Amino acid sequence: MLVKTLLNKIQKYKGFVYGDVTLEERGRPRLLIDVRPDKRCNKAVCSGCDELGPCYDKMPTTRYFQFPPLWGFLVFLAYVMRRVDCPRCGVKVETVPWAHGKSPTSISYAWFLANWAKVLNWKQVATSFHTTWDTVYRSVQIAVEWGLEHRDLKGIRSLGVDEVAWHRGHDYLTVVYQIDEHRKRLLWVGEDRTKATLNAFFDMFGLRARWLQYVASDMWKPYITVLAKRAKHAVHVLDRYHIVAKMNKAIDEVRAGEVKQLKADGYDPILKKGRWCLLKRPENLTPQAGHQARRHPPLQPPLRPRLPAQGGDDQAVGADEP
Repeated sequence: MLVKTLLNKIQKYKGFVYGDVTLEERGRPRLLIDVRPDKRCNKAVCSGCDELGPCYDKMPTTRYFQFPPLWGFLVFLAYVMRRVDCPRCGVKVETVPWAHGKSPTSISYAWFLANWAKVLNWKQVATSFHTTWDTVYRSVQIAVEWGLEHRDLKGIRSLGVDEVAWHRGHDYLTVVYQIDEHRKRLLWVGEDRTKATLNAFFDMFGLRARWLQYVASDMWKPYITVLAKRAKHAVHVLDRYHIVAKMNKAIDEVRAGEVKQLKADGYDPILKKGRWCLLKRPENLTPQAGHQARRHPPLQPPLRPRLPAQGGDDQAVGADEP
């Protein structure tokens, strides 16, 4: 089966036909696939207004557009661009269906690289397919722009807002997720973690915010302020980690205050050595720590009269046994 037959089966462009397929062995071997206009079509698409117009002339050089590889060979589409005599825009270079603008990367190859970029990092993709990091970046950008243009934002009822560090120091990105039970996906990324950043998301989100039922975030004050204003009808769920951290801090402050007061009363309390016993979960305690946590510290100063361990109510408080 000819390569040209395979291309006509999987990637056929209206108004164009495939010509000869040659193997060029200078340097790294590559397949060159000639593309030419269909004889039945004597008009081209203007790159200025995307309207058909008569052909004016041809460019003097051949342009090469990288295509998905076949059997480990690099593949390029070779085409001589035409110029269009457009009644609206004047003489313009035509636009072709397999590439955008002046990009030397075909749309098919861009999607090929973008799909591999889901599995490998961009440098590995570039190395594996003998291209550059910039080409992989532009390919992913094409996929992202297409996804943003065609995504559906209907039916979103739950949002999650968080920040991620993306540079050393304190450089953050604000990320917004859909966290509904039936779908979880990244919706938006904005630079920094300010009120203006999160407000920019809600400006994009528009009136859909009124249908939100739940929003989740940490206790970063700009997020709480914006969510209270822009998603006021939704239940705001705070991050469990920060709630537990605040609770542990409050417990530690109470413990420190109690220890200070007990020391002022004249004796050294066991609580001084039981800080982590109070802050840890019981199931995480070691046997020794658990035993220490179960010990009850004396609640009365040593010089205060004590109740006897056994005996009735008629026994005197603090009296010696005969």
